[in-house]
Amino acid sequence: MTRFRWAIALLVVLVAAIAVWRFAKRPQAPQFITAPVTRGSVALSVTASGTVNPVVTVQVGSYVSGVVTGVFCDYNTHVVKGQLCAQIDPRPYQSTVDQDQANLASARAQLEKDQTAAQYAELTYTRNADLRARGLIAQDVLDQAKAAADQAKAQVEVDTTAVQQRQAALQAAEINLGYTKILSPVDGTVVSRTITQGQTVAASFQTPTLFLIATDLTKMQVDTNVSESDIGEVHAGSEAAFTVEAFPDRTFTGTVSQVREAPQTVQNVVTYDVVVTAGNPDEALKPGMTATVRIIAEKRDNVLRVPDQALRYTPGGIAGTAGRDTAQPVGEQAGTDGAVWILRNGHPVRVPVTIGLDDDTNAEIVKGDLRQGDQVIVSEQAGGSRSSRSGQASTPRLRF
Repeated sequence: MTRFRWAIALLVVLVAAIAVWRFAKRPQAPQFITAPVTRGSVALSVTASGTVNPVVTVQVGSYVSGVVTGVFCDYNTHVVKGQLCAQIDPRPYQSTVDQDQANLASARAQLEKDQTAAQYAELTYTRNADLRARGLIAQDVLDQAKAAADQAKAQVEVDTTAVQQRQAALQAAEINLGYTKILSPVDGTVVSRTITQGQTVAASFQTPTLFLIATDLTKMQVDTNVSESDIGEVHAGSEAAFTVEAFPDRTFTGTVSQVREAPQTVQNVVTYDVVVTAGNPDEALKPGMTATVRIIAEKRDNVLRVPDQALRYTPGGIAGTAGRDTAQPVGEQAGTDGAVWILRNGHPVRVPVTIGLDDDTNAEIVKGDLRQGDQVIVSEQAGGSRSSRSGQASTPRLRF
């Protein structure tokens, strides 16, 4: 009898252990991670990289060759129009000016001499014409006087042309002498200097660049390269924002001022230069900085939006936990191109929606049975075992 009781007790313990084990192995209902439906802005953007440059940069060069005898402007020097920045040795050009001045003086003296001779020749011709009218001299004498007067008059014209030539040569020499002074053509800031005192400047084949002067560093532009696949969404006047590595926590704003039609092909990749202008009142932006630009191609404000994760969410195991009736579509409508799952009364419900603008973070909801504040499901976590927090079933221990 005692053995029979022990057998029954053992059987009861085994049945209870199996029941506990099966209860612990039963999966829990999934835990849903949700996000609210909000109202706000959805902006479609194009991302590109570029370089920060001054809006206007003037190259200051040298028209003449020579040895640099003085440099009076350096990096970051604020200059005004007409300010002396460098001096090229003027002595060779001064000697040319002196020589052309002497040649001009000689030509003018020759002109005065020949003018006097022309006046005498004209007077002689007039007197001989009077004598010929009286029959006192031969015709040949009159003809010679006429020829001499004409030659003297022509010589005066030649001398006048020579004076003009000498005067033009003198002006050219004076201009070259003036070019030995390198003056700033605009008001601005020197951002580059390529010469030093004692250096020889050779301007025979091309004009060498001595200085780069930025007219206004409080206005900058970003020259970006946008690929041909995105250039159709970029237009002049579009808003833009960019960051630079020097100020990673600061966002600069600007406007697309120009979309240049000249394509650039690098390794079979076609890009277009898009110019973004931005203010730089504190001169934090420096020329040459690398910028990551976000150009707003299209923007809609105060629209109903959901996270993109909600559009990509696919439920798992809902038929076994929530039932088929709760998984039926609500408010089915024609022309929908997506769906989201929302929690209503604790149960997931599929809602068809029409998607508008999508900026890869949020999507605009044009149509759909959604309201601001609804909780859309973005992901879920599978429930674990009731007897183990790690989600793995544990085998109960039997004690006798």
